[in-house]
Amino acid sequence: MKKIIALLLLCFVITNCEKDDICSSDTGTTPKLILRFYDISDEDETKQVPNLLVYGLDDASIPVLFDHIGSTASNTDSIAIPLRTDGNVTRFVLHQDFENDDFNTGNIDIITANYIGEEIYVSRACGYKTIYNNLALDVELDTENWVINSEILNDRTVKNETTAHVKIFH
Repeated sequence: MKKIIALLLLCFVITNCEKDDICSSDTGTTPKLILRFYDISDEDETKQVPNLLVYGLDDASIPVLFDHIGSTASNTDSIAIPLRTDGNVTRFVLHQDFENDDFNTGNIDIITANYIGEEIYVSRACGYKTIYNNLALDVELDTENWVINSEILNDRTVKNETTAHVKIFH
């Protein structure tokens, strides 16, 4: 009797599982905004930003470190930043020449990303992802901006993480 119950249970499990009950790691999720940094004097050449630390600003302008980036500065020519899905604006800081956990060192530029979020159904197992349309960036002007210019790519849409979405010239 136990074997029959086990066999019926196994048949029930096999027939009720569908292909999309497990979200594959290959399935696209909500993409991050990819910034590539370029040399202002030669706009086709990437240029590393020395000791770059990137962090977000919440609605009260309090710094929020991104989990995947960490809290250490690095020399890099690209960065992936998560955009907020609970609104249409994300504010973040590009902190150049950050040193020794001292937020008073270096040079900060505050960037505001405006967009229209669109939820897309992926599957039953994966749920929804958000893509970002009509991307626009605004660099807050200060007395020492190191970000000189920016160019938005990909028809102002952030829908995957295969290429850069924004060129930042410095």
